[in-house]
Amino acid sequence: MAQPFWFDQEFTKQDYTQNKLPKGDYENCRFVDCLFSKGFLDNQNFVECTFEGCDFTNTNIAHTIFNEVTFVDCKMVGVQFETCNPMVLAFQFTGCNLSVASFYGMEIPKTTFFNCKLHQVDFSEANLKMSQFPNSDLENAIFNHTQLEQVDFTSALNFSIDPSINTLKKSKFSKEGLIGLLKKYDIVVT
Repeated sequence: MAQPFWFDQEFTKQDYTQNKLPKGDYENCRFVDCLFSKGFLDNQNFVECTFEGCDFTNTNIAHTIFNEVTFVDCKMVGVQFETCNPMVLAFQFTGCNLSVASFYGMEIPKTTFFNCKLHQVDFSEANLKMSQFPNSDLENAIFNHTQLEQVDFTSALNFSIDPSINTLKKSKFSKEGLIGLLKKYDIVVT
């Protein structure tokens, strides 16, 4: 039996914490100010969709497909992204709070995190090659055996990355940001 299909629809100010979003395929849809927190958004398919001002705090996204999905000004605290479907995975984040979220072991090259709060986010063993973090706050974010080749950290803030356990070839940093590569050495830079 085929899943329901929604195309070019807008969903505004919906509360999906009590009544789940119907399972199906959503293409070119827009979700504005919707509430998904602590709910279930598992086994869904989103293609070329936009989520604006939505709350995904601790939402279950297991096996969900995010293909060319954009998140704008969303609260995504504690979301375990590594549980989503890795097939055709591509998303971008602008102005989102992703604190305590996890991207553990994910293949997410060329992902942009623009002006995001990424406190204590786990990027361990992820492939972030050619990704960007413009104006994003990476306080206590975890980079452990992370592929960071050609990543742009030029305007990123508060990051701490150990070059001896992460791949940083041709990554970009500002002069002011270099301190984030030296923290483990307890060096005082004046």
